[in-house]
Amino acid sequence: MELLRSNLSRVRIPEPTTRIYKHECCISFDTPKSEGGLFVDMSTFLAFGRDYVDWNYEKTGNPVYLHIKQTKKADAEDRPSKKPTLLAIGLDGGFDNSEPQYEEFYEIVILPDNVTLPFPSVELPEKVRLAVDAILLAEGAERKEQLASWTADKKLVSKYATDLQQLDNGVAVPPVGWKCAKCDKTDNLWLNLTDGTILCGRKNWDGTGGNDHAVNHYKETGYPLAVKLGTVTADLEGADVYSYPEDESVVDPLLAHHLAHFGIDFSSLQKTEMTTAERELDQNFNYDWNRIQETGEDVEPLFGPGYTGLVNLGNSCYLAATMQVMFSTRSFCSRYYLDQRLKEAFTTAPADPTVDLNMQLTKLAHGLLSGKYSGPVLEKDNTANAVSSQKQEGIRPRMFKSVIAASHPEFSTMRQQDALEFFLHFIDQVERINSGTHNFDPSRSFKFGIEERLQCSSGKVTYNRRNDYILSLNIPLEKAVNKKELAEFQNLKAERAAGGKELSADEIVRPRVSLKDCLDCFSTPEEVHDFYSTALTARTTAIKTAGLTSFPDYLVLHMRKFVMEEGWVPKKLDVYIDVPETIDISSMRSNGIQPGEELLPDSAAGDGEQSIKLLADNDIVAQLVSMGFNLLHCQKAAINTSNSGVEAAMDWLLNHMSDPDIDAPISENVQNPDIDQSKVDTLVSFGFEEKLARKALKASGGDVEKATEWIFSSPSASTASDMDVTTSSGAAVDTLMPDGGGKYRLLGFVSHIGTSTHCGHYVAHINKDGRWVIFNDEKVGVSKNPPMDMGYLYFFERLES
Repeated sequence: MELLRSNLSRVRIPEPTTRIYKHECCISFDTPKSEGGLFVDMSTFLAFGRDYVDWNYEKTGNPVYLHIKQTKKADAEDRPSKKPTLLAIGLDGGFDNSEPQYEEFYEIVILPDNVTLPFPSVELPEKVRLAVDAILLAEGAERKEQLASWTADKKLVSKYATDLQQLDNGVAVPPVGWKCAKCDKTDNLWLNLTDGTILCGRKNWDGTGGNDHAVNHYKETGYPLAVKLGTVTADLEGADVYSYPEDESVVDPLLAHHLAHFGIDFSSLQKTEMTTAERELDQNFNYDWNRIQETGEDVEPLFGPGYTGLVNLGNSCYLAATMQVMFSTRSFCSRYYLDQRLKEAFTTAPADPTVDLNMQLTKLAHGLLSGKYSGPVLEKDNTANAVSSQKQEGIRPRMFKSVIAASHPEFSTMRQQDALEFFLHFIDQVERINSGTHNFDPSRSFKFGIEERLQCSSGKVTYNRRNDYILSLNIPLEKAVNKKELAEFQNLKAERAAGGKELSADEIVRPRVSLKDCLDCFSTPEEVHDFYSTALTARTTAIKTAGLTSFPDYLVLHMRKFVMEEGWVPKKLDVYIDVPETIDISSMRSNGIQPGEELLPDSAAGDGEQSIKLLADNDIVAQLVSMGFNLLHCQKAAINTSNSGVEAAMDWLLNHMSDPDIDAPISENVQNPDIDQSKVDTLVSFGFEEKLARKALKASGGDVEKATEWIFSSPSASTASDMDVTTSSGAAVDTLMPDGGGKYRLLGFVSHIGTSTHCGHYVAHINKDGRWVIFNDEKVGVSKNPPMDMGYLYFFERLES
């Protein structure tokens, strides 16, 4: 007790706003349920497992800790299972979460001698008692972050609900027998809450749904709110209310009053239709869902190093699937597991390691690859008679998700996200934290150069170069290899539709396209209209071809399964891609300017043609803006695709939404291709020659920090050829990027289930130890039938020569 009193100055009483970690170690995935429990630093309120608390004492000198240990309670009796009535987990009427009950044990521990004092105890100093009480009563920081994310995703109260105008037009809605006022539809009916008109809903891209009469009625009248009639029951919270001007599902707190206006007694109504969210959920449980998850297969579970599952935190499967593949690559495995110890990462981390990406990446790598957390769950409470289950608990990547999402407003929510966007954001963050350090940057192994060649009608050419981490491929449906079967299927579908029947899942035939055709599509010449030629000083049509200037260690192929069809309706291509386990892209190598080619001249200074060439087409911009995109982003998309059309601009926009300079003014970012003289002066002030400074800035996209790194990492930089490919006699080489042969082996792929990248589910399949393995959140097992033709992202590893 005297030792504790002598260290009271190192004990703090947390404020209400203090972040308190008490559910998970900040260095490992240990929890209070782990064998050694958890130790909470009573000065910083960070938590540490038994094997790591001494590291914190060495780093901070903080000696006083609250030790929290949880042990499982034995079940008093088997509880009868109830059929769920709600789409919820852990709530009354919902799915049983089967969470066992635990009892907690507390004590005060003083390091370095591991002196222990019991808690609660009246003998403890009041300051310690108050501090412990505050820690135990406080909501943990981990839980606070999760709750904040969930709250952000709840439906909002419509601003039109409180003062909604309802017409006294004598409309009385009967309890049954509803039909669209403009067609014969008797399902998917929406009641407009202003005038009581009953109309059918929107038409889906596949022809199902309604005939758009409800939304067209809003466009004609401006009446804002409608409720889906088949979802109105005594539980009004479950009713599907939609606000057309707000363009989302909303809460109408006065719904009972608004329904009564039209004589509707909601207490007597029965639910006859699914809400929009339920229908979307139901649509996912189809043939593709089952096949991608290998449902029904007797999947052999796997445990041990490299076979650790990631528990879904709530729509976090996009993160889990992507990270499983990333940490199956040599570059990320080496950087954050083999070559970096946990203690090293913790020692070099700032005061709060929970916000340090390097620390959390190292923690995640050790959690996934060490095998420490990949063991079968014990089924029984009595450990003497415990039986190993086929399941594993896996790890919860809460701290990693929090820190990787800190700079991104979408990934910080609990909404489903696009795995492609997350991959690009993740790579960008990894590159950022390794830039300017002596550490190996694993993101570099994914980096490659793309070169576009434009030849105008004068015969002269220009070359544009950019770096990327993914190769985004269009899917040429016209090259489907099963055209005969598709034609037969369309005839069968028409016959069934005429007879009012639907096709079963095993009767559906999907187009099948080879990956080779998708790769060839990338390199196929295409016309660029309205291209300004400096040789002709006029607009003309140019021919554009593209190739790769380098081949990365890991090639990521993105299949463009989500497109815009006529009417700007988003559509997911229901297509299979025949993907071989090895590919050769050597023919896609771009070799730069060739002998005999003549480059387009640069615009004369002050002639105004450069601004003409880089002026965004107003029609393209207007169409993109009408679809809800940011004006500045749309202008950049048009400029960067040389005004070649809305589709090309849309593709550019979707692939560059997460660019760090996407919101930079055009005058600084697009329309001024010259090197900023102030940046040149900055590098000259560092002692570099002006010519070398300009060369480095060109090679690094105008980034001073990267230009400095380029100079130091390239010993021959001072004698290297100019990096501007429009004046180079050959293909320039970026020394920051790997390069090698064009033969690759399929390492893994991420598949998507659902109608949109922002809903549904993601699953990863990875080739490990000579076999295919499925990673479906925390479920890890041998894959008997990997759905290689259903991937969204394919990860290829270059074969050594």
